[in-house]
Amino acid sequence: MREHPLTEPWVRPVSLEGRLVRLTPLLREHAGTLWSIGQDPSIWRWWPWRMETEADLEGLVVKELHWSETGSGQGFVIDSGEGEVLGSTAYLNADAHNLRVEIGATWITPAWQRTGVNTECKWLLLRHAFEELRANRVEFKTDSRNERSRAALTRIGAQEEGTLRNHMVCADGSLRHSTYFSVTAEDWPRVETHLNGLRNAYRDPVSSRSSRT
Repeated sequence: MREHPLTEPWVRPVSLEGRLVRLTPLLREHAGTLWSIGQDPSIWRWWPWRMETEADLEGLVVKELHWSETGSGQGFVIDSGEGEVLGSTAYLNADAHNLRVEIGATWITPAWQRTGVNTECKWLLLRHAFEELRANRVEFKTDSRNERSRAALTRIGAQEEGTLRNHMVCADGSLRHSTYFSVTAEDWPRVETHLNGLRNAYRDPVSSRSSRT
């Protein structure tokens, strides 16, 4: 059994660097750059929050900064390691007492989707959660209708747990059913081996973007 952490906040700003991408703490000044690469409506199709204007995106940044301020999460900017911003992701719903955290609010600009970017982001965040934060559980949730997201989570080795009906009220007033996935501390050695195999299929950001596999 993993012990309760001795210091607070449990989730803190940190930079995580892999072979393909780098994750750095989200700042207010990132909003403009993120909006410049986030205007394709397909990015936000399954989001419960409205993302139609730069003000909407700025609101998301403010929301994630609030998570950091309260210790309930941490937003990250995804970049290529050479300064090109590719999207954003986050820890959220952090529960320090139970050593549980969610990975979510992830989006990647279309030019970098279906590359190694999302796989490496998940590996970096899962590795930090289990090896540095000593998490018992990392969870993910997605709209139950989002087949692509569900397939991606299954692909990285997360276990589907079930669907919470009428779980969220979306910006348009509709009700969303959320399907939950998780990776536990006991799962992590197997999942890490699997993720490293997936990561090794991608050589570098340029070849990853061109292969689209």
